[in-house]
Amino acid sequence: MNDATHDAATAGVHHVGLTVPDIRTTRDFFVDVLGFRQVGDKPHYPAVFVSDGVVMLTLWQTTDPEACREFDRKNCVGLHHIALRVRTPGGLDALHARLAERSDVDVEFPPEPLGAAGTRHMMCAIPGGIRVELIDPEH
Repeated sequence: MNDATHDAATAGVHHVGLTVPDIRTTRDFFVDVLGFRQVGDKPHYPAVFVSDGVVMLTLWQTTDPEACREFDRKNCVGLHHIALRVRTPGGLDALHARLAERSDVDVEFPPEPLGAAGTRHMMCAIPGGIRVELIDPEH
């Protein structure tokens, strides 16, 4: 996928913006569970910016959380999920064990092979209803 001769006008993801019903709960998940750092905020907007050192996420607070509808990945246009690479080889199983114990995370499927190259992945829904795929390409 890293083709140096490719003439794309862009060079990777700068950030991903996610709208969530409870900005603090989702922020705390990324910071406390996945080890992201809060790198900024705009309290009047409101928005919080978190990063794992490679990817930055903008978390936007919905105006009316009570009016929110759960995302239907098969019938809604928009973000299907975000996929995050696990930092350490083999770290996917440890992360799965931590997430499976949490009542605010819905593990859609545990770590399993993704293709034939040895890559493994899992999928879960985190606080705020965002689907997150966690990938261990080095396994």
